Amino acid sequence: MSKARSEQKRATHADILRSAQHLLRTKGIAGTSVAEVMKGAGLTVGGFYAHFESKDALIESVLRRTLGEMRAKLVGGLEEADEIARLEQALQRYLSKAHRDRPAHGCPLPSSLGELSQADTRLKSALADEIEEHLRALAGPELRTVALGLFALMVGGLSLSRALKGTALSQAVLDACIDLGRAALRQLARKPD
Repeated sequence: MSKARSEQKRATHADILRSAQHLLRTKGIAGTSVAEVMKGAGLTVGGFYAHFESKDALIESVLRRTLGEMRAKLVGGLEEADEIARLEQALQRYLSKAHRDRPAHGCPLPSSLGELSQADTRLKSALADEIEEHLRALAGPELRTVALGLFALMVGGLSLSRALKGTALSQAVLDACIDLGRAALRQLARKPD
């Protein structure tokens, strides 16, 4: 394959992934149909299989890529912070009004968790792998359980807040989750070693 053709294929692949990321974040797995992905990339459906073996392969790739980007946003610039501070900052970043109001640029889990619970083992394994990566980025082994609980609080809180968008309760959910997470972290910080 010529260099120009190889570069074009990489660019097309990236366009497909961008389109699929947008759809997964905003419409979930069902809304990320091959036809809609290819339309969003400005391509025809016929070219899809030159890049992915199946829709599940696409969803797996997009899920990993999108959650990796989300992880970088959550912990970016916090590498030197202690674990409690890193967890608190991630909590605030994830449960922000901006994240709630911009689903096309955020975490795909609120729009796709229900479908992922019904997905095949391949997608569940990809999700589990990515959550493990989040936990490692947030805290060490001694705080793994706390990080996992906070991660669940964050995803659930954001999901509920998005479902309630346009009501006063939407912001109250974000605030309550942040307050609960902070209280747990303060309590943890007070415990003697």
